[in-house]
Amino acid sequence: MKNHALIPDYTFEHIRYELRPAIDSEGKAVAGLFNAWIVLDNPSQHNSYTTDMAREIGIALRQASMDRRIVACVLTGTGHQSFCTGGNTKEYAEYYAGNPQEYKQYMRVFNDMIDGILRCDKPVINRVNGMRIAGGQEIGMACDFSIAIDTARFGQAGPKHGSAPDGGSTDFLPLYVGFAHAMESAVLCEIWSAHRALLLGLVNEIVPVLRLDGQWISNPLVVTDRYMDEFGRIVFGSFRTGPELEEAKRILARATPDLSRLDAAIEALCTKLLLLMPDCVSKTVNGLRKHKQRHWDLNSVTNREWLSLNMMTEARAGFRAFNEGPRDHREVDFIRLRQMLAEGHPWDDELVRAISPQYQTQGAAR
Repeated sequence: MKNHALIPDYTFEHIRYELRPAIDSEGKAVAGLFNAWIVLDNPSQHNSYTTDMAREIGIALRQASMDRRIVACVLTGTGHQSFCTGGNTKEYAEYYAGNPQEYKQYMRVFNDMIDGILRCDKPVINRVNGMRIAGGQEIGMACDFSIAIDTARFGQAGPKHGSAPDGGSTDFLPLYVGFAHAMESAVLCEIWSAHRALLLGLVNEIVPVLRLDGQWISNPLVVTDRYMDEFGRIVFGSFRTGPELEEAKRILARATPDLSRLDAAIEALCTKLLLLMPDCVSKTVNGLRKHKQRHWDLNSVTNREWLSLNMMTEARAGFRAFNEGPRDHREVDFIRLRQMLAEGHPWDDELVRAISPQYQTQGAAR
């Protein structure tokens, strides 16, 4: 048989690409059939993807797509803290900030990665093993299914750190959660719990990940009882505050993470896909994907152009502030920025220094 892989016998260096046996309904490995696990392996930086990682994710998706033995793809990250927090901000700040022509090439790699998910011949499952933020949220929404641990968090960071979520969120979010909730997430950058993500239809399933004294417990940081508050709003999936939050943190510190329930849920979904007609699955998946593809194809090229040019202004300041600012102060002075722009100040080094926390800290130190 012919080999249709884009790069035959490619050796992955920046991500993990694993073939795991497909499991039948009796829990037995099936001879000759596999699920392809594509693993972002950068836990020290919350599995944020570098340029090399993004390129290899695209190659991995194409390789799995062309492999006759593959039933489904599982896109995930290492550990239990983060699935992916987006592009690597250190690389953004130190190489791409102020360098739009290079960022434009990077965004081509990113767009190819999203295209790889949306056009994969196999169903793509997002195994959400922790935070799914910014670009991580975008590649997660490009996937066909999402199963998350109940400590996962979901959200965007663009307008806080100098960008817009134009790597897929402005295309995909309204399709998942509706216009109002999409505005709330993409513009305000407010973080959602896994419980709220499930309620809004952003994910298919959530599972517990914490064990305490031998028992499974739900995420203590989140309100999991649904009730109506004094304003008539349904409360479910919000993060605890005040004394309740402090007690929840103490419980969390005593608990032990265990990803076995997540892995069991992923395997169960892969088995369901195994026991279906493969071409009918492919046609149905692609028939549903086209609603996302329509928006993505309409906007992704021109979004790439704008995101590149933005590296000269807000992204240049925002990414460097996040990378270089003090741990507890990684955002620019938004009010001072607006004041200076209202006064007609150009985007130059003087403006960046005036609004950036790292320069203010350095000045205080001197």
